[in-house]
Amino acid sequence: MKKIDIFDTTLRDGEQSPGANLTIQEKLIIAKQLEKLNVDIIEAGFPISSPGSFEAVKLISKEVKGPVICALARSLKKDIDSAVDALKDAKRKRIHVFIATSQIHMDHKLRKSKDEVKKMAYDGVKYAKQFVDDIEFSPEDASRTNMDYMCEVIEAAISAGATTINIPDTVGYAQPDEYGDRIKHVLENVSNIKGIKISTHCHDDLGLSVANSLAAIKNGAVQVEGTINGIGERAGNTALEEVIMALKTRNEYYDAYTNIDTKELFKTSQLISKLSGMAVQRNKAIIGRNAFAHEAGIHQHGVIANKSTYEIMSPADIGWTGENIVIGKLSGKHAAKEALKNAGIDLNDEQLEQVSNKIKDLADKKKDVNTDDIVAIGIDVLNKLSEEEDVIKLDELTIVTGNRTTPTATVGLVIDGEKKVSTGIGVGPVNAATNAIKSIVGPTMNLKEYSLKAVTGGTDALANVAIKVEDDKGNIFASEAVDEDVIMASVKAILKGANKAMIYKKKKENGNN
Repeated sequence: MKKIDIFDTTLRDGEQSPGANLTIQEKLIIAKQLEKLNVDIIEAGFPISSPGSFEAVKLISKEVKGPVICALARSLKKDIDSAVDALKDAKRKRIHVFIATSQIHMDHKLRKSKDEVKKMAYDGVKYAKQFVDDIEFSPEDASRTNMDYMCEVIEAAISAGATTINIPDTVGYAQPDEYGDRIKHVLENVSNIKGIKISTHCHDDLGLSVANSLAAIKNGAVQVEGTINGIGERAGNTALEEVIMALKTRNEYYDAYTNIDTKELFKTSQLISKLSGMAVQRNKAIIGRNAFAHEAGIHQHGVIANKSTYEIMSPADIGWTGENIVIGKLSGKHAAKEALKNAGIDLNDEQLEQVSNKIKDLADKKKDVNTDDIVAIGIDVLNKLSEEEDVIKLDELTIVTGNRTTPTATVGLVIDGEKKVSTGIGVGPVNAATNAIKSIVGPTMNLKEYSLKAVTGGTDALANVAIKVEDDKGNIFASEAVDEDVIMASVKAILKGANKAMIYKKKKENGNN
């Protein structure tokens, strides 16, 4: 059987998913969990794209030593220099160089001729090869690129030193048969392809990314790129958990295997879902909450008699669990630490103390506290801005509402040491509180998205509120907060977003980009 390398781009392409927003520390937590999952390559980011992306790649390169750490770069010296610098501390490193090769991209985005693009591909790879032996090259939008021209560019990239060639279906246009044929064509028609790894990178615009990736494996690809939970640009990327379990479940059909520790899949999925704010649909293949649930009577009868009647995989194979450990106010820090560790979240002693105190407070107000509550609290503590960073602090909040009363909120905020109080009305208590806050911090702050979910079931469930606020320049700031009170969770999330916007504005004014 052939070994299939798993190239995880959750931290790069996945974070480009509309709605996803990860801090540098959150990216490190995910990278460490991907290391436990035993992925072969982690594409940690696109260093030139932002200071945050650069610092994330740099930190992951220093802290994560198992997988190859990869950085993305256009076929430009400045991009490659940034990637080299960010990867400096990586034990095993790769630079992923790309340039668009489809006619529509060359005409409208690059505004360059075929010869110019081919030369840029060659020059970019050649330049990167001075610094790193492991070079991946991608002809962006390959599935809409003329086949002969694509092969010419690939030959040039290999002659310049590329060791992996990736064939991206950048806009999810390809169909499985034609994508498989394209992989086969490359292997049969690129003169210097021998000894070079062929990779896939598919998007899900037509819902075919996994099918296309598997078709590529059948036709000779030995690396699959994708993301956990399938997050990514537009409709997302290839869901790696689906490819991995397809190969594990049907390994004889594909004559292929991976080195993934599949028992870490569910944990990895849950961690990324919580940190990115991208919920996993209940009926999502492999890792959805309903993936191993049976409601129909005939199915239940079959599963009780023999699980294989309706389950082609064992829930244990992916580390799936429907159980929650129950923790109360007497459980202490160790139980919380273990629950967080199992979820892939490592906190320092000070943060654990905060989590423990919040658990005790919550346990006084609800019957029991389970794993999902603890993870939500842990993430909330992890993401909390320090008191020194907070520009806006909540001093007081009073809500009046009822079926014959216009919802009214009085909010007292301390901004840079000065207390300001305002009252707002709205269609509900959260809307009233938002309007009161807005009247203090300024009309330039607009609440663009608001999402409320109960972390666990029951009327005493911990509330998780995720919001997005927009400033007057069109910048979007995402934040979330948890609290046993829905209104408090909402206000906390809104203030976190407002703080992010205010801090960003101050940094811009001080010339810090």
